[in-house]
Amino acid sequence: MTAFSQLSGTIAERIDQVRETLPETVRLIAVTKQVSIEAMRTAYASGVRDFAESRVQEAEAKQAQLCDLTDITWHLIGHLQSNKAQKALECFQWLHSIDDLKLAQRLDRLAAPLPQKPKSLLQVKLLPDPTKHGWAVEDLLDDLSTLNQCKNLSIQGLMTILPYGLPASEASAAFQKTAVLANTIQQQNLPYLQMHTLSMGMSNDYALAVQAGATMIRLGRILFGDRPT
Repeated sequence: MTAFSQLSGTIAERIDQVRETLPETVRLIAVTKQVSIEAMRTAYASGVRDFAESRVQEAEAKQAQLCDLTDITWHLIGHLQSNKAQKALECFQWLHSIDDLKLAQRLDRLAAPLPQKPKSLLQVKLLPDPTKHGWAVEDLLDDLSTLNQCKNLSIQGLMTILPYGLPASEASAAFQKTAVLANTIQQQNLPYLQMHTLSMGMSNDYALAVQAGATMIRLGRILFGDRPT
């Protein structure tokens, strides 16, 4: 696995180094929380078109400053509070972090009148972690029939964030379990629950995620360096 500390050079050079390791089936999402507009423009000039933010307010401010770059796709990857749901639908084309049934139903209602529906992912928690949101596997399976009624969310697959500091063998197993879960759901043939997208893997573990079948990886530090304290 390519470690964060092994990459050097400019942002553009780091992006190129990561891309050299990725199959064409994997979409690189640049995580730009607390990243400067200048750095984001550098990433854009290097071919990145997918940018992810954790907070709606920060995304709004950056979108205003990057409004000349009209082909960016914006991804929400952070926990979404229900009172920010409407604004999130306006700001993002992808919602990775739909993490419970109540939020999904609220977003579905709010998305109904919108001409452009978001593409959405269901956040699952494969391992116990009090710092992470998401469905436990059994709970998600219980909620599938209700989620299948959320016709306005264009649910495309699953997203997961692993506990920090897992050994590589445990991280790999968790990513593989996520892929198996997606396949299990797909086999139920629920028309409004597609499972073609797996958003998993970050700077420290993305290579393991790719091996397990990730179709999107979310990279921040490995491209832009450590965020300000």
